[in-house]
Amino acid sequence: MPRATHEVADVIRLFGVDLLRTGMVSPARRRVMRDLSACRTASLGGHVESCDSCDYYRIAYNSCRNRHCPKCQGARQAKWLDARTHDLLPVEYFHVVFTLPEEIASIALQNKRELYGILFRASAATLQTIAADKRHLGAEIGFVSVLHTWTQELNHHPHIHCVVPGGGLAPDHSWVACRRGFFLPVRVLGAMFRGKFVTLLRDAYERGELQLQGELAFLQDASAFAALMNRVMAKRWVVYSKPPFGGPLQVLKYLARYTHRVAIGNSRILSVADDGVSFRCRDRKQPGRSRVVHLPGKEFLRRFLLHVLPRGFPRIRHYGLLGNRARQVKLATCRLMLGAQMPTSAADAVAPVDVAVHCPSCKSGLMVRQRFLTLPEPELVDSS
Repeated sequence: MPRATHEVADVIRLFGVDLLRTGMVSPARRRVMRDLSACRTASLGGHVESCDSCDYYRIAYNSCRNRHCPKCQGARQAKWLDARTHDLLPVEYFHVVFTLPEEIASIALQNKRELYGILFRASAATLQTIAADKRHLGAEIGFVSVLHTWTQELNHHPHIHCVVPGGGLAPDHSWVACRRGFFLPVRVLGAMFRGKFVTLLRDAYERGELQLQGELAFLQDASAFAALMNRVMAKRWVVYSKPPFGGPLQVLKYLARYTHRVAIGNSRILSVADDGVSFRCRDRKQPGRSRVVHLPGKEFLRRFLLHVLPRGFPRIRHYGLLGNRARQVKLATCRLMLGAQMPTSAADAVAPVDVAVHCPSCKSGLMVRQRFLTLPEPELVDSS
């Protein structure tokens, strides 16, 4: 894949020092800035590789491997997808999205680990509880949940994407299929999700686990917090259920796009200049079309860094039939009930990451690693 013309790293190099001087950058975000600006540069070392058929050679620098880096997700994504291939079932798959209302999202920005964790727990419990109800499916289901925290304009918008097989195991271990084209009623999902989330949030507040500072300081008063909870309970929480996937192939392609995505890919950045950053995003008023957003450089970085996750916080989780403890046994039971065989590989479903091992000069030779390099670190961003 050709290198993008402009990168998030370019924005960090051009505007990062000014942002750091504001004193508003946390150590975790500072670390992300350092990693991304150094990725695939001399500061991380590298190796020399040459063609085994011609005189062409090149220096390949190492990656930073930061999970927020747009350039470091390919290999990790391919490995994860290959493992997920063995979890696929020959059934219809559904895509369900749980979104937080704006009033709660502002609290989440100051309490990422706590609120994002509650978002995972509440959405998962909602799906499992309603699916287990005999009035709906009456079965144990399995699903993959993926946390996203951004909009196309890089604003803070926490939501969970769930990919769910259309059916589950009944208590007698028989397979129960969903009605074709329909998974679970979204209004019921939304009402239960709201109740479960607010209950967990109130519990966290009462235990003193929430940081409420700045514009949220008024919520330190218990009556103000209770009033806010009453307001959000009075609102309808929207759970969106997208049309079902066409089959396992479409599921893998979807997961390839969503699981290891960062707030913005380098391919969307159109220009980086002294007057700011221009990037492309979807035009929601005109489906299928895009528009250009221009932001001052520091504002672009501020928005990008909003989506840095707490260290060690998993943004991809598996539940029910796909939970790590009993996945193999339960999926084997599902396949037995469905008369399905174990899939072999993801290679036929999703194209592997382009590693570019062929010589770009002669096109026929292979690039062979010759020796490692350790080069001096350049001045990347202000570390003061």
